[in-house]
Amino acid sequence: MEPQLQHGVTESVATVVIRHPAKRNAMTAAMWRSLPPLLDMLAADPDVRALVLTGEGGTFCAGADISTLRGSPEEAQGLAVAAEEALAAFPKPTLAAIRGHCVGGGSQLAAACDLRFAQEGSLFGVTPAKLGIVYPASSTRRLTALVGPSAAKYLLFSGELIDAERALRTGLVDEVLPEGELDKRVAEFTRILVSRSQLTQAAAKEFAGGLTDRDAHWTEQARGSGDTAEGVAAFLERRQPRFTWTTSG
Repeated sequence: MEPQLQHGVTESVATVVIRHPAKRNAMTAAMWRSLPPLLDMLAADPDVRALVLTGEGGTFCAGADISTLRGSPEEAQGLAVAAEEALAAFPKPTLAAIRGHCVGGGSQLAAACDLRFAQEGSLFGVTPAKLGIVYPASSTRRLTALVGPSAAKYLLFSGELIDAERALRTGLVDEVLPEGELDKRVAEFTRILVSRSQLTQAAAKEFAGGLTDRDAHWTEQARGSGDTAEGVAAFLERRQPRFTWTTSG
């Protein structure tokens, strides 16, 4: 089977699987190109309330397929950045479920997700210094915002791999799970995500991302949504809330 991104939707959670087993799920140019339109399609699906990005088998993503750099490195990097930015802009919560190597372009994709859960034994690296590549400014800023300047410099200057425990300490990942527990925890947590208010999540995602000119917009959305009244009523009545606001609304 050709390298590809596979996807499916189950119980309001979209799952995108990076599949290129011959090269530890490295991203080809075609795979980079296919990610933004795939994300657009999933974002427009009203049944999708959260997205999980993962790799097939025991590897998340070993980075970009290096053979794509033989032609135009600038073009290859541009494709990766476009995919990364599309993932960061996805309007619903995103979670990277990581096993094995999460390196180079794989780390770019993981950092663009809202959250990252990793299995013990996973390895992380940002490796442009091994190839003489200038890491994109947007990717550098995103990594620095996630782990802080010192940890970002360690990763970028050295290209060394770090284990899941160190990734957890630096903030590169949010949870580390024992072997065999990652899928269960991701399913459990995404069930929590899809039960919560999309209004709260969408506003928080924008604010946490640094947007500073949308306060009035979200105040107006909250005023007309009914989600707050429903949430308070559900709490007082000791029942699950039935939130109705959606990103398309």
